[in-house]
Amino acid sequence: MTDVADRIAALPPQQRAALVARLRRSPARPGAPSWIVRFRPEPDPDLRLFCFAYAGGGASVFRTWPGGLPRGVEVCALQLPGHESRIGEAPHRSVGPLVAALAEAIDPYLDRPFAFFGHSMGALVAFELARELRRTSRPRPVGLSLAAFRAPQLPNPNIRIHHLPDEMFAVVLRAEGVSEKVLQNEELMAALLPTLRADFELCDTYAYTPQAPLACRLSIFGGVDDVRVGADDLDGWRMHTTGPSSVSLFPGSHFFLHSAQDALLAAMAQDLRSDRARDEKDGHA
Repeated sequence: MTDVADRIAALPPQQRAALVARLRRSPARPGAPSWIVRFRPEPDPDLRLFCFAYAGGGASVFRTWPGGLPRGVEVCALQLPGHESRIGEAPHRSVGPLVAALAEAIDPYLDRPFAFFGHSMGALVAFELARELRRTSRPRPVGLSLAAFRAPQLPNPNIRIHHLPDEMFAVVLRAEGVSEKVLQNEELMAALLPTLRADFELCDTYAYTPQAPLACRLSIFGGVDDVRVGADDLDGWRMHTTGPSSVSLFPGSHFFLHSAQDALLAAMAQDLRSDRARDEKDGHA
């Protein structure tokens, strides 16, 4: 769940109700800018990093990231329909239509080298978006950093939960780490549940289709104490690139991107420097 939900839940009741109502009836403006949030816009970036959050998360997950990455790297956080500022829009429930829409949305920003980062559901979306860009003959990422999601060809070991009654769904959300102040807030949960269910349905119903491997750098990240995604699940990603690949584990559980953020960003900064150097070398070859 997002920091935004926690901040809304902490507001005084009247202010919270007004904000939730306003968000639900105010869809974002159409066009690519509504999809992309740039917390530190770069006038002439060397490389763009498109970031995709976990189920229920939004662009705010990445609001502090620009400070931990090299200058010249522009963080472009994706805000999906139904999430945070776009809560008034219908969320996507399957991967195919979402990545087709994303490819259109980011197309104007592919005028320079770029890479993807995705965590959990975001890793799946980032991977399939890279394949969609290849399929539609668009520019392709120089690197993929994918975290906390099993290799896509592996069977889903989890029961499908998106259709569960609200009470049982809340039990799962509690286990996922959603705070009690959010779970106990009826008006906020009523606003968030459609998006959360859609995100879980997107993952529950995903069907992997074999394709040729990508040709970019592939960095896979996991949490040492993640009981949902183990080292073998992560290692299975290596088959999806002909380029360099690595698997790194960080202290923490499934949401180590918060608890080990500094270490994660340091590793990503090194990868992005290598991406830029490799792209410059290829460009002058």
